[in-house]
Amino acid sequence: MAPAKTFHPLMEDTGHDYHCLCHGNGVRDILDGLCSRFYTMGAGRSRSGRAVEVGVLVLRDILRTWRHLGVIDPDLVLTCGNAGDVRKAIAASRLRGIGVIHVEQDIYNPIEMIAFADTVTAPSAEYRDYLEDEYLLENVEVIGGYPHALYVSRLHIEDPGIRDYTLLVLGGDLRRRDVPEVISGVEALDRRVLVVPFRFSPDYVRGFVRSGNVEVLEGFVDLPSLMSAADLMVYGAGMGVTIEAAVLGVPSIKIRGFHVRHASVDLARQVGIPVADAGDLRDMVDDVRPPEAASIVRDAEVALSKLSELVEDFHEFAGPRGGLKSMRRIWDARRHFR
Repeated sequence: MAPAKTFHPLMEDTGHDYHCLCHGNGVRDILDGLCSRFYTMGAGRSRSGRAVEVGVLVLRDILRTWRHLGVIDPDLVLTCGNAGDVRKAIAASRLRGIGVIHVEQDIYNPIEMIAFADTVTAPSAEYRDYLEDEYLLENVEVIGGYPHALYVSRLHIEDPGIRDYTLLVLGGDLRRRDVPEVISGVEALDRRVLVVPFRFSPDYVRGFVRSGNVEVLEGFVDLPSLMSAADLMVYGAGMGVTIEAAVLGVPSIKIRGFHVRHASVDLARQVGIPVADAGDLRDMVDDVRPPEAASIVRDAEVALSKLSELVEDFHEFAGPRGGLKSMRRIWDARRHFR
């Protein structure tokens, strides 16, 4: 859902007619009222599926997306993130001959199909240089920040009606085998802990809970509101939660996940969110302070302005694509992030 939050300020502030291609209902909840119509691209594919079967399903979804684009007939396609929906959207756009702007935030682990985007954006000049040098992309524009931060700054935060708790968020930076150690780590804090399982089933997570202080939540949760009211947040998630913690000023610890190198780790350190192993939590909690993130919303304003300019003057900025050589370089690098 982080990509939807990235585009929300752009869609809110510009007068274009937007049609949204998406997986699932989360995007609809965020962008409801901003999209003329939503179109399903299919579903995300489990890593546990057989390669041939998954490949056939992805090709089917690309065809479905291609058909949707024929109905929409857009002037431009905008993509963000490093998941399968980006792969499908860019592939279908290329088949239709439609221009693509891709907003890149993961940097080290992008999806290989951004090699065929007409313009790729990066949040900083340093990241632009990395994308060009490491992945041979040829048309990367610096926007200077994360528009997602602007989305968070405009949110209406509700009072969840509870106090004195630590919030644990189990997201995409963790594997199933990491969960027992993380639960053990927060139980050692001897605090009331509310767990948002995110990427894991509540029952799976509950199987490792031994303390009456730890409660695993189910169903929809208003995560930003829970974050704002928490004394501390411990999270094993990526860029989206890091941006939200920074903007909301939540004292936080980011769990060192299987992504040793990740843009969210860079941002966490930039704003003063410590990155630690689950076993070290007890030694750190008393020293955690709110993030120092005064500039992140200002930078988001700059990023939104630049992104709007790229959309309005697309043909002026569209340049050479990285192509097959870039695609191969990214594909080879992604093996290290699985």
